[in-house]
Amino acid sequence: MKIATPSPIGYVRVQLDEGDALHVLHPKSIVAYQGDPRSREDRFMDIGGAYRKKKWIRSRLQGTSEFLLGLPPGCSLETIDIPADSSLLFDFRHVALFSDGMTFRSKILKWKTAWITRELIRIKFSGPGTLGVLTAGDLASIQLHPERPLFVDKSALVAYPEDAEIKLSVYGNSLASQHMNVQWELRGNGPVLIQTGSRDTGLQDKLTGDGWFKRLLREVLPFGSVYIK
Repeated sequence: MKIATPSPIGYVRVQLDEGDALHVLHPKSIVAYQGDPRSREDRFMDIGGAYRKKKWIRSRLQGTSEFLLGLPPGCSLETIDIPADSSLLFDFRHVALFSDGMTFRSKILKWKTAWITRELIRIKFSGPGTLGVLTAGDLASIQLHPERPLFVDKSALVAYPEDAEIKLSVYGNSLASQHMNVQWELRGNGPVLIQTGSRDTGLQDKLTGDGWFKRLLREVLPFGSVYIK
């Protein structure tokens, strides 16, 4: 099996060999398929999977074939080799595909945490196998430290070790803590996977020089969008 994710083209090319099988959790993202038509089998998800993905159907593709998965703008797909003893807990919303034979189970988070983060369940995958993770921006990894805390924006945390110490927090002085999103504070051992797409909506304006004053002039001046770039 071969999965290629050219960047920043916006698609993933998947090549399956004889004996390979892959589960795709976003079947509508398959924009092209070359292979035996009978080698794709769509199935209903179980109730838990349907709730977490907000989708009812997943596809199982097997045998010698090739297909393209379209990606949302600004998103990328990273493949991760999952061993049999993996302890990573994933946000299921980021899981795009996984190889046949892998198993997974749910872990319910504390109610207070779920209420703040709108995240009730994390998923632990066991291999060996390959997991395809969809992220906004790229996927980065930081190793945890038992004593030195790691703070991660609540919407950027893709996966963390099951035995990590984790809680909701903020950091910095009072001004900093008032102007940041809720953070995950983690301690322990092992890798943490983080999506790096920026959540700062004003950052793009700053980088392109497209500030609020320019946008205002475009709106109020006749032909402003033509003359003001």
